[in-house]
Amino acid sequence: MSSPTVLVVAKAPVPGLAKTRLAAHVGDDRAADFAAAALLDTLDAARATGWRVVVSMTGDLDAAARAEELREALADLEVVQQRGDGFGERLVNAHADADAGHGVVQVGMDTPQVTAAQLREAGELLSEHPAVLGHAEDGGWWLLALRSAEDARPLADVPMSTSHTGRDTEAVLPLPIALVQEARDVDEWQDAFMIASAFVHLRASAVIREAMPR
Repeated sequence: MSSPTVLVVAKAPVPGLAKTRLAAHVGDDRAADFAAAALLDTLDAARATGWRVVVSMTGDLDAAARAEELREALADLEVVQQRGDGFGERLVNAHADADAGHGVVQVGMDTPQVTAAQLREAGELLSEHPAVLGHAEDGGWWLLALRSAEDARPLADVPMSTSHTGRDTEAVLPLPIALVQEARDVDEWQDAFMIASAFVHLRASAVIREAMPR
């Protein structure tokens, strides 16, 4: 199978709107800075695959933290605007926008520790499986790879951001499903602290270290 497309689903990291649970601990500006850094880290991994990269974006990038740096990082990538009423519907449309007939490997911006090798592994699994899923520790999922954008349609009816979103998503995917390693995504301070401790090279980790008591 030809190389798939990496799809990064992202939200402009605007202070007050980005990482609100993390913001309760570190403040709106630092939480938005973390979200921007996490997106930049994710884009690095996506670009390092050597595959086509599509970024499905929502929000006001002009008002975002690190707006200039983000615009520079996005300049050589394909950026499409998210469309749809709910997040599930926006995911369905994002897969349709990114699909070039060779499969789509989708991640968000909540797992800045993702590597190009992990994305490539998911893409390779698509040669033998119609769907690949990476569960998140909080019950959601952090990676979804599909051979056909048509198989993303059931996501419109899956409740998102729940403790059972991962299980519900797995239940509607075509069989056989390949599972990749579970990962921690960042919503709370403890998540960010764990990521910063384990992946010290990340931009996102540097933001969290600055927020730690000295």
